[in-house]
Amino acid sequence: MNRHLTEVNRPKKRLRIFHGRMYFALQALAGAAWWLGTAMIPGVATATLGGINPVLIAIVDIPLFVIASALAALNFRWAVWIATGWTVLVALAMVIYATATTEAGLGAVLMILAALGSLLAGVLMIVGRIPSEKLLIGPFAFHSSHTRVRSRLLVHTTVQIVVFWGVFLIIIPVIINAFEDRWNLAYKFPILLVVVGFALLAVSSVIGVWSARAIANFGSGTPLPSQMAHHLVARGPYAFVRNPMAIAGVVQGMAMGLLIGSWLVIVYALIGSLLWNWLIRPHEETDLIERFGDEYRDYAKRVRCWWPTFSTAESSPDLVDED
Repeated sequence: MNRHLTEVNRPKKRLRIFHGRMYFALQALAGAAWWLGTAMIPGVATATLGGINPVLIAIVDIPLFVIASALAALNFRWAVWIATGWTVLVALAMVIYATATTEAGLGAVLMILAALGSLLAGVLMIVGRIPSEKLLIGPFAFHSSHTRVRSRLLVHTTVQIVVFWGVFLIIIPVIINAFEDRWNLAYKFPILLVVVGFALLAVSSVIGVWSARAIANFGSGTPLPSQMAHHLVARGPYAFVRNPMAIAGVVQGMAMGLLIGSWLVIVYALIGSLLWNWLIRPHEETDLIERFGDEYRDYAKRVRCWWPTFSTAESSPDLVDED
């Protein structure tokens, strides 16, 4: 059985490694293009390096970032460690430099994104997959709720909403916005976008609360993975889309960015949604299949994951397969 599973999963592993190699190839090209732009366009060096001497950085960065990324793309595993380690180190250094001097803020942002991409691509190449199941611990581990008392579930749900919204929609965006201002990357949004942000925040928050109450009322659970519903919820907003809370959260994050005038908060919301979709959602759907079986499979055929379904005759794409 294990041998059969290994042989079945081998093509998937090769595909994931290929994806990691393609990322490093793109990173090598982007790094080379950036150094070329730095040499030819003074504004590029100013925006991304500030007062740092480009020549001194190039002596180290070109072999450890550009060339190492190219070698990683050619499947040299030792180069993966060099390129990833150097990228993370430079990202940390740029964050410190930009915060201390208020210069090179754009360089700090780009290196943070490069570090995140390198880490994910590096794990894909070394391990063959991203072991995202290791993130499902503590309150994020999948367990059914210990109580079915509606009043308690509503209290637990309210507390969870307050905590999660407070952390992910207030505290983190405020911190990001503070760095954005410190790094001189702030951009004043037109008042119309601020109004749109307020409207989107209001609507998405209503959807989020509606979804949470549906889980408590119809599923005898809460939104927190460690207190999941005992029954499959296919009513309320879940009658139209499979992940209304996730959609509400993404829109809330983007709305907060518009509301406080922070494009970095919008980027934070988009990246967070992509990571949740790629790393967490497959595990959540696997758990739902294990607990509800054909009931969930039939539901998934009727209702799409991200795009609302208003007719039960429509079916959704296949579920994401994750080993």
